[in-house]
Amino acid sequence: MNILLFGASGTAGGAVLQACLDAPVVKDVRVIVRRPLGWTDAKLWELQHTNYLDYAAVTEAFRKVDACLFCLGTSVTQVSEEEFVKISHDYAIAAARMLKAESPAAVFHYISGKGTRAESRTFWSKVKGQTENELMELVGADCWRPAFIDAQPSASLPKAYAVLGPAFRLLKPFRSLYVDGEDLGRAMLQATKENLRRRVIENVEIRELAERFRE
Repeated sequence: MNILLFGASGTAGGAVLQACLDAPVVKDVRVIVRRPLGWTDAKLWELQHTNYLDYAAVTEAFRKVDACLFCLGTSVTQVSEEEFVKISHDYAIAAARMLKAESPAAVFHYISGKGTRAESRTFWSKVKGQTENELMELVGADCWRPAFIDAQPSASLPKAYAVLGPAFRLLKPFRSLYVDGEDLGRAMLQATKENLRRRVIENVEIRELAERFRE
């Protein structure tokens, strides 16, 4: 597989990137980033880009890929509502449109999160839910709703996350509440192999897909 990845410097994206680099089925991973990651791997192809509403300058990254893993995101507590919509909705829609134009057979994977609902009265949930619906209509996207993601916290996360992380690992036995970050990546690769499309994938199924990938 040839994989295109967004959000590689984030908590979820970093773990997903590692899973892709470790997977023999993955030939190369293209990552679109604002700043260099500092990673070294023969499979890794970094493209620095700053305008996430217009990908014309990095069109080549979207060509001949099998899947786009859109792990880019932020907390509504860290940015304004306008910025949250831009990152969670606008950036994803722009990427999906470019993917459709350059690799129409590729699958688009969008991480939203547990509790996402288009009809929700909660701002973040509604925005991401509406984005899910638009992406499923536009490119038949798979929309991922993980619960707690166990991965190395990114520098942008609140310090409390790093402090509480070990406590959240107590949730591991509960299949609806916990997922290993690299298992999230493995699940996305397995969904690509199985050609799953236009799906909302909750945490229990994420873990099931990851287990199938290991088999």
